[in-house]
Amino acid sequence: MATPGDAERLRRLQLVTDAALSHLDLDELLAELLTRIRETLETDTVAILLRDELRDELVARAAVGIEEEVEQGVRIPIGGGFAGKIAAERRPIVLDDVDHAHVLNPILHEKGIKSLLGVPMTISDTVIGVMHVGTLKPRFFTADDQELLELVASRAALAIERARIHDEVVRLDQMKVNFVAIASHELRTPATSIYGIAATIKQRRGALSDEERLELDAALWDQAERLRNLIEQLLDLSRLDARAILIEPEPIGLHATLEKIAAEAAPETEVRIEVPEDLKVNADRSALERIFGNLVANAAAYGEPPVVVRVEPRDTYFRVSVQDEGAGVPEELVPILFERFERGSAGEGTGLGLSIAQAYARAHGGDLVYDATSRGGARFELILPRA
Repeated sequence: MATPGDAERLRRLQLVTDAALSHLDLDELLAELLTRIRETLETDTVAILLRDELRDELVARAAVGIEEEVEQGVRIPIGGGFAGKIAAERRPIVLDDVDHAHVLNPILHEKGIKSLLGVPMTISDTVIGVMHVGTLKPRFFTADDQELLELVASRAALAIERARIHDEVVRLDQMKVNFVAIASHELRTPATSIYGIAATIKQRRGALSDEERLELDAALWDQAERLRNLIEQLLDLSRLDARAILIEPEPIGLHATLEKIAAEAAPETEVRIEVPEDLKVNADRSALERIFGNLVANAAAYGEPPVVVRVEPRDTYFRVSVQDEGAGVPEELVPILFERFERGSAGEGTGLGLSIAQAYARAHGGDLVYDATSRGGARFELILPRA
């Protein structure tokens, strides 16, 4: 039988989920919801992992008290470990003693979590994610705790789904505006330059000195390359949106491939490839070129040398990092780093490079994340499937 205290806890959670349904910004929704859940259930951590249907995995989307899950882009296969088992079996699971349980996420042990309660999040009988809470001291979660978290998870799932739809509509509308404004400007600039150079060559064909002709040839090449790169980015974007990118993984020597990409993307920058020379990965070569070409070029343009590329094996994934020694990404830009057409305060480029690189990583079965906790310069990590 529920106690008056349980009724009050339920009332408070119903209030916050009702409020969450009325303001449909997903990030604000999750932040408010998780904080209130932690307070009401008197736990130390709360986390939400949402399902990536393409890879059939859970991806850490929001967390309180265990923010590293989101910052490190934790991914758990459906059926694996604590959260994966909840999603696969579609039922709540309690771990009274985390130290002696099978969990795939090392952060749970690193944070010293002793007890966990997790429940599936469902919409129309479809599991869209998992919500779990944890404590730093041993605790026996009761049936009332479980019932309360299940109720919250069901209401949160509805709020998240509605927020996703709302955010997608807003994003598409903004993309249309940004596309016309930025793409037209970026196309006009090299096109105008190419026309001007061609007109000069035509009008002064016989009067140009060798030095002038070389300068015009170099400028013409630079502007044509700029135009080609922009068109290639827009085509990439179109193919990715249409899911028309064909990913063809093959065994690749990672060290040699990264050396070649770095030499082409940043020929005048010191890039250290700290990857075992005999390490092979099953990857799509063109996807790696798109991803690392962008990361290394950005590090060379906006960071400070040396640029260091490292690899770290993690369960079923490799994490390949690219880090420079510059000032890093300004804090206010971190939340929008991978948004299309976001160019930062400098307003340089098209704002498509990182968005396309991340889309290629995800189409490849992995992900691309920014490590905001890294000391030093900007650090990006490609999460790459081992097989």
